Amino acid sequence: MADRKELLEAALDSYPEGLALLDMEGQLVVWNRAAEAITGHTSLDLLGRSTPAALEPLLGGARSREQELCMGAPVGHGTLVHLEHKLGHEVPAMMRALVLRDGLGERIGLEVVFHPAESLDALPHGECSEGSRVETDQAEFEDRLTALFEDFLQGGETFGVLWIAVDQAPDLRRTHGAGACELMLGKVERTLARGLRPAEEMARWGDDEFLVLSHERTPKMLAAHAQLLAGLPRTADFRWWGDRVSITVSIGAAQAEREGNLADLLERAKAAMQTSFHAGGNQITSAPGRPSCSPS
Repeated sequence: MADRKELLEAALDSYPEGLALLDMEGQLVVWNRAAEAITGHTSLDLLGRSTPAALEPLLGGARSREQELCMGAPVGHGTLVHLEHKLGHEVPAMMRALVLRDGLGERIGLEVVFHPAESLDALPHGECSEGSRVETDQAEFEDRLTALFEDFLQGGETFGVLWIAVDQAPDLRRTHGAGACELMLGKVERTLARGLRPAEEMARWGDDEFLVLSHERTPKMLAAHAQLLAGLPRTADFRWWGDRVSITVSIGAAQAEREGNLADLLERAKAAMQTSFHAGGNQITSAPGRPSCSPS
């Protein structure tokens, strides 16, 4: 019969993300199989040895953040770091660090979790201009969405997403330039933020789009909340060259379903938003649920 140590080692090695555990002295004591696969560096290469320069952005970055975490800084949704694979090529990765404590609350080490940033490319986004800061917002928010969806599949709290496009943004960007459009989008973002529930989160999801992570429990409640948010941009007082620009939004609402995946959830929300936009804007569309499989 397996003892507790064998069970713990098996659990750590079955974890789908790269996992590193550091002791109080900052020495690496656990490096799981996913970490080996992502970086090419095996636990035999690393345990009991100094951190190679190739992994310093990951482990050194986590150590430098440890003091902030001990003082109560939020864990955050992930930091983009650039590792060097053992074979020499670059590996962009999303990294999270967490201070480990014993039953009395005393600090005993540091946990570092990471996964390749390329794996995020499968999720649908809005269009982004080259070099846009929106891409950074997306990378950080994707990590949060992924963790929440994984928790949901394990029986956690249900949630939904609202994909919001600003109807006037493409025309304003074309006629008055990106600067004017960004000012308007900033106004919209601040206005929408006033209507969010305390636990809700929002991020830019494209040049002219936002994504809201909502904890409304049913599609009907999610649609009702979307209706409330849709009315807020119309109250925003945005002026350009003295002329007031009326602002409306197109919203697609989709509820998470245990039979689907995160990419499917976002695709349904995006398709619903596009239905609203192509119908003239200033509308809300709820995405239909996935068809259930009935026994034959």
